[in-house]
Amino acid sequence: MGSGKRTLTTSAIVLVCAVTVLGVPAEASADPGRPTPRPSDRSATATVGDLEAVREKLDTLYHDAAVATDAYNAAEEKSKEQSAQIVELAREIVKGQDRLAELKDRAGAAARAQYRGGGLPPEVRLWLSSDPQAFLDDAGTVRQGERATKGLLADLTCTQHDLEQYARDASDRWKELDANRKVRAEAKKRIEKQIAAAEKLQSQLQKKERERLRKLEEEAAHKAQTAWLDSGILKEIKAKASQEGRKAVRFATRQIGKPYVWGAEGPKSYDCSGLTSQAWIAAGTPIPRTSQEQWKQLRHVDVKDMRPGDLIIYFHDASHVAMYIGHGAIIHAPRPGRTVTIAGAGSMPILGVVRPDA
Repeated sequence: MGSGKRTLTTSAIVLVCAVTVLGVPAEASADPGRPTPRPSDRSATATVGDLEAVREKLDTLYHDAAVATDAYNAAEEKSKEQSAQIVELAREIVKGQDRLAELKDRAGAAARAQYRGGGLPPEVRLWLSSDPQAFLDDAGTVRQGERATKGLLADLTCTQHDLEQYARDASDRWKELDANRKVRAEAKKRIEKQIAAAEKLQSQLQKKERERLRKLEEEAAHKAQTAWLDSGILKEIKAKASQEGRKAVRFATRQIGKPYVWGAEGPKSYDCSGLTSQAWIAAGTPIPRTSQEQWKQLRHVDVKDMRPGDLIIYFHDASHVAMYIGHGAIIHAPRPGRTVTIAGAGSMPILGVVRPDA
């Protein structure tokens, strides 16, 4: 097939994709008074507008994949916590079982001693005793032993109750762990589905069209960044990085060029929140793993007060995060197929800014 025919075929595919994205029936744009355009006519009109529609569709697919990735990462973190809790509960159960065995041995020994000292009533043993004072002393010791035995039995009962509670807690953690595994599996399916759809859509484009699509993406990001800078916000951002913030920025900078992989936390690849969380761990301040939890748990600051090392949270659902590095720029792991890179802080819709360190 010649290059001209391939281009015509691709343009037709792109037009179909664009019609699907825009939700407009193909017939709606046709003039009933005019003949149906030939393939050559269609290729001439299905250009920037169609590629722009493809770009928007890709943005939607990758955004949905990012949301699912956050859900996957959250379930992964929760599973780690629950696994650690189960291990700790298992340790407590083992210790409780050892304690219970020890108490049972002591209780048995006390019961046997009490049995050996029983038999005749206390008044008969006093009458038969050659040393009444010694008998009374022994009786006091016996009473102390009885009190100790009661305490021993109470301790044994308490230990049994603790073991039962540990067992119930462990069972609950197992159920939660199983539920989180299902959440994680469903999130993984959604991620793979969205990424596969995006890759399929891009694979239908010829090399020149993919290059033009990439240029459209860059132009959209540049337009958003320019609008953000034109607001004059950069003149208000004057805060300097903290010592920890500088460490976090240095770590993030060293990751430039490494590929985005969903769910990855380094050292060879990252997703967006994997990069920011690992950067702050390297700076000595552990933070939540996901962008949504970073938004929920970390201290919010005004955009005008942000400083290098702070995290910018993007989109209404906090589905993306980047690290501010100063001069209106960020470092982030954008999406599948891309690498950790520097971009404009205003190139995406900003939800807000959070600060990991005090």
